[in-house]
Amino acid sequence: MRVFHSPKCVLHAPQTYFRRGRSIPHFEQPGRYDVLMKAVAEGGHEIHEATDHGVAPILRVHSERYVQFLAEAWKRRMEIEPDTDYVLPSHFARPEMSHYPEGIIGRVGFHMADLSTPIHEHTYTAVMASANAALSAAQAAMVHGYAYGLCRPPGHHASTESAGGFCFINNTAVAAAHLQAELGCKVGIIDIDVHHGNGTQIIFYQRDDVVTTSIHGDPSAFMPYYAGYAEETGAGPGAGFNLNLPLPLGSGDEPYLRAIDDALEFCAARGVEALVVALGLDASEADPNGALAVTTEGFRQAGAKLAATKWPTVLVQEGGYLSDILGENLKAILAGFEQARVG
Repeated sequence: MRVFHSPKCVLHAPQTYFRRGRSIPHFEQPGRYDVLMKAVAEGGHEIHEATDHGVAPILRVHSERYVQFLAEAWKRRMEIEPDTDYVLPSHFARPEMSHYPEGIIGRVGFHMADLSTPIHEHTYTAVMASANAALSAAQAAMVHGYAYGLCRPPGHHASTESAGGFCFINNTAVAAAHLQAELGCKVGIIDIDVHHGNGTQIIFYQRDDVVTTSIHGDPSAFMPYYAGYAEETGAGPGAGFNLNLPLPLGSGDEPYLRAIDDALEFCAARGVEALVVALGLDASEADPNGALAVTTEGFRQAGAKLAATKWPTVLVQEGGYLSDILGENLKAILAGFEQARVG
């Protein structure tokens, strides 16, 4: 399998975040990139450094003012607090309070959804590099049939104008919009991360040219809480083109794999001809999020199922945090996919 990455992905390096009333070590560490890179090398995959695709493909799914905010937030940090180590909000915009302010502190609260997604000196460089890995993988998939984007930081919680859940640029959405624009066909997204892909859903909720599905832990008591329910099926032209498959917390391989079958059937019934997999490995039984209990063998079978369509397919790395089997889980799902596709 062709793998696309960028060493610049490690430049975003948050140390802690505020969770449930206390500061804890940040899950989304640069060491994830090292573990995943080691896994693809040991798996014998063909590794390429991503090329720069510019900002235009990103503006298909994010607003210009949001991308500008990400580019300038660190440079304007002195307007918030002298010598701050990171940029985070002190206030949050609400639906009934939606005026777009001039000051950077107001814009931070407008564009950031939580306290887990700090902006540091090199964050913008890292998130653009992550998006370029997704775009380079999309380009390769159009030519060779499939590819993997080793994206870090992840992206599926980032919406049109909002960062959150460790995510800044929605790499999955960027790859899907790129495929749709270049191929002119209907594109499906199957998100297998343990968390609902709320940002991806928001971006495409009123579109019928990108079909969105998400398999995730029940959000009634699990992040992102406010989206990811079965009754959310799309709106306007996108009505009937969004599928959420929330699973009870603690679900293992069998319900997870059945849900992948359901998502594939949903995409096929709506005329999908190309696929983006939001490849979260945090559904693992060993992941520190701990909400589902998928085994390494479950990931191998998931890869085989996702390969069965023969559609041009981009696998975009989303979650999957440091554990003893993170690398093995990546090896398993890529091997399962490639064996099914070439076999």
